[in-house]
Amino acid sequence: NIAGSDVNNLWNSMYATTLSDIELIIKKANDPAVLSPHYAGVAKILKAYTYQLLVDAWGNVPYTDAIKFTDNLKPKFDDGAAIYDDIIKLLDEGIKDINATSSVKSPEANSTIFSGSFSATKAKWERTANTLKMRMFLHYSKLDRSKMIAGIDGLVSANVMTSNGDNFEMPFFNVPRQQNPIHQFEADRANQLFPNNTIVSLMNAKTDPRRARYFTSFPFTFDKPNSKYQGAKGGDAPSIKYSRFHIFMRGDTTKAANPINSDGSLTNTSYTYTGTAPIRMLTFAEYNFIRAEAAVLGASGDAQAFYQAGIRASMESAGVATAAIDAYIAANGTLTGSETEKVKMIIEEKYVASFGVVLEPWSDWRRTGFPVITPPSNAIIPNVPRSLFYPQSEIDLNSNAPKQKANLEERVFWDK
Repeated sequence: NIAGSDVNNLWNSMYATTLSDIELIIKKANDPAVLSPHYAGVAKILKAYTYQLLVDAWGNVPYTDAIKFTDNLKPKFDDGAAIYDDIIKLLDEGIKDINATSSVKSPEANSTIFSGSFSATKAKWERTANTLKMRMFLHYSKLDRSKMIAGIDGLVSANVMTSNGDNFEMPFFNVPRQQNPIHQFEADRANQLFPNNTIVSLMNAKTDPRRARYFTSFPFTFDKPNSKYQGAKGGDAPSIKYSRFHIFMRGDTTKAANPINSDGSLTNTSYTYTGTAPIRMLTFAEYNFIRAEAAVLGASGDAQAFYQAGIRASMESAGVATAAIDAYIAANGTLTGSETEKVKMIIEEKYVASFGVVLEPWSDWRRTGFPVITPPSNAIIPNVPRSLFYPQSEIDLNSNAPKQKANLEERVFWDK
């Protein structure tokens, strides 16, 4: 469950920090004295990504009136579907700007996501923008399949992600307070965060080789081949008798001499991690699963080929050996059954591949119902949420805000 303070913090960080900084970059980049469309283009792509997350989490949100600073402290809320349409236009503007023939300033080494010569990295920004559009069009799969198909097919010849080297992700460093935030949470608040039973069980059922990179074993067996993995179920009594997040989420590691409790559980200091694992936001693996699902639903492309490419991209990103990848695909890489059964296979593999990707696994569940999840019997909220409550501070202070949602079962526009 997401506590009210967490919702407030997420909303405020997106509007008061991320989007306000992005808007200032766009404003400065459009100054005729230092006209810098390369900066404006990157900022527009980041703005579109941020608003996509906002709409997917809350539905209708401030957009056209937002980020006006002191000119408008009470922005109206725009319809989520209208925001989506405008985000597509914003991404097109961003692509045009990053490809401008002249720009007084370019991001270069100042970009933490795609760092280096802008002449080399601008293609990655364009691939991110077009792949993000594909993600958004896939979200129409339940609401308007024809629009989804047309949107995906209209991008098949576009510059999209072609390898894990194109992954849209934030890097981190082995420096205090510059490490991966999931790692920092683990280090600062021990024994509060464990892998969920849903993903662990799905991977256990297929003896998935990514487990050794995703999780520590439980009971801990010093990385022997017969290692077992245990996830935490919602509603479980407090315990530390589970696997823990491992290299994929926390970076490279060294193991203590005796990192094991008598019950087979690990302490929070059993491993020392670098904290350099990236936060993955949009990946080449996701691109392939988008194409696979879209093809099953009627868009162009070879669903089987994209399905296997998504599995391979995920496993390569996780550091799995080629022989193990080949063996896994041979055993699990064939789409079979009805349309619904094929979508289930794709989404379950995409769910595993999207470990750590914000919101998208939730969006996939809302669209497809996969993977199948059931609220714990002792849950305060009886059903799995379909959107988030608005921050109460926004309701209290913004006279143009809508009434608070009646419950968390209110759906965003594409979840109909």
